[in-house]
Amino acid sequence: MCGRYVLEVDAQGLLRSYAAQPAKAFDWEPVFSVAPRTKAPVVREHIDDDGELQRTLEFARWGFKPAWAKEKGPRPINARFETAHTNGMFRAGFASSRAVVPMTGYYEWVEMDDGKQPYFVHAKGGELLHAAGLTTAEQNADGEWDVSFTIITREAKDAAGDVHDRMPVFLDQDLMNEWLAPGKLEKEEREHLHGVLGDVSEAVAASLVTHPVDRAVNNVRTLDRSDSGLIKPIQLN
Repeated sequence: MCGRYVLEVDAQGLLRSYAAQPAKAFDWEPVFSVAPRTKAPVVREHIDDDGELQRTLEFARWGFKPAWAKEKGPRPINARFETAHTNGMFRAGFASSRAVVPMTGYYEWVEMDDGKQPYFVHAKGGELLHAAGLTTAEQNADGEWDVSFTIITREAKDAAGDVHDRMPVFLDQDLMNEWLAPGKLEKEEREHLHGVLGDVSEAVAASLVTHPVDRAVNNVRTLDRSDSGLIKPIQLN
């Protein structure tokens, strides 16, 4: 699964990396612990009123909440790759509300004799990773749209598989355009995209590495989200 991640690229860096425009006022400083139920940047595409394709960066809340969901119902932070294109909760999002969730890595935990040891999983060269996400939106009392998202996860491979049995589904640059393309996919198109996503995400998995980090990461209530030391490698005894 993916329960906490890192995005150490600021707003201007993200806008440049994705050749995107801010959907609204958009400001982001590097964060070394993005937790569920908090807001984080997502990349989406839509056709504007002039018929032009627009790629935007905007904030969405991590925890998928369809408009029909009960207020106290579940807010899944992950969607299983194996069923995301057919599952009742996520099928509509896979068909027409796909997004990219930028991250530079994510945390996983390994159970040790003396407690849970966190590991940071990231690209070998520290490059930006493009996680496949699904979004949904509901209108609030002010008439604004509150967007929420989930991250698709799959069976973990290679180094990521050494620390957990699940990992985020990552896109490469070529697939990102197809993934973000607006418009509703029919069943055959969903199945095709699902197959390509599986192949590409497995290839990206081979580029990931892991290292142990300080257990300060474990307590989301006391850590400093702006502390880059959270992802610094440590030596285990």
